[in-house]
Amino acid sequence: MPMLLIVEDDTASVLALRALLVRGGYTVQSAADGREGLRLLFAERPDLLLLDLRVPGLDGWRVMARARDMSDLPILVLSGLDDVGHRVKALRAGADDYLVKPYDGEELLARVEALLRRAGHRQWTGERVGEHLRLVPERRAVVWYGGEVRLSDIEYRLLQLLVRNRGRVVTTEQLLTRVWDDDSALGADRVKFGVLRLRRKLRDAGGPEARDPVEAVRGLGYRFVSGESDEPPEADSPLPPGTEDPGPKS
Repeated sequence: MPMLLIVEDDTASVLALRALLVRGGYTVQSAADGREGLRLLFAERPDLLLLDLRVPGLDGWRVMARARDMSDLPILVLSGLDDVGHRVKALRAGADDYLVKPYDGEELLARVEALLRRAGHRQWTGERVGEHLRLVPERRAVVWYGGEVRLSDIEYRLLQLLVRNRGRVVTTEQLLTRVWDDDSALGADRVKFGVLRLRRKLRDAGGPEARDPVEAVRGLGYRFVSGESDEPPEADSPLPPGTEDPGPKS
């Protein structure tokens, strides 16, 4: 039975939506703010996310970005905003579908069915990157040169964001915003020490033959270079703000 996660702060809306989805044959969990939504997303690995973009704590845009960092699960945005610009922005940010409130219950169920049908069972599977690296999100682990190592949530998100943008520089500021939810310069040391811990774990897992895939670009940030099909860019220019690839779209 597919499990769906609702991230919505309006209690009446959640109760009505939960009843509709349970009637449709789904298991449902819900969160009233973005941070709790992310916790459930990481812990429960839902089959589909129903997301209100205006939730408190951590807004829906960041929840969607984090979801895309770790999975290609279907995301259905439920919003009271009906303008074209808002819909286009959400779809380009990672949403797979967008439904305007108030919506018809049968239409919502049909959209959920269609999204799950297209997604199949691939959204939480391991991802191979080149010959030597495989990401295993369900265990928060990576396999590097045949050795598996478990990572913390922060370390996994850091590696995954670099991998998604492999061969390109991701700036310290972009890493702070996307991995630590900290867009202040005061948190720059977090990135430095986070990268050091990640490198140490990869080195321990891969052994002496493994190369360091995380390259520091002085004064800019970091990039993932696998040494296989990824050639470094001709110039050490950082990604423009907001262009870092958060992950695959369904």
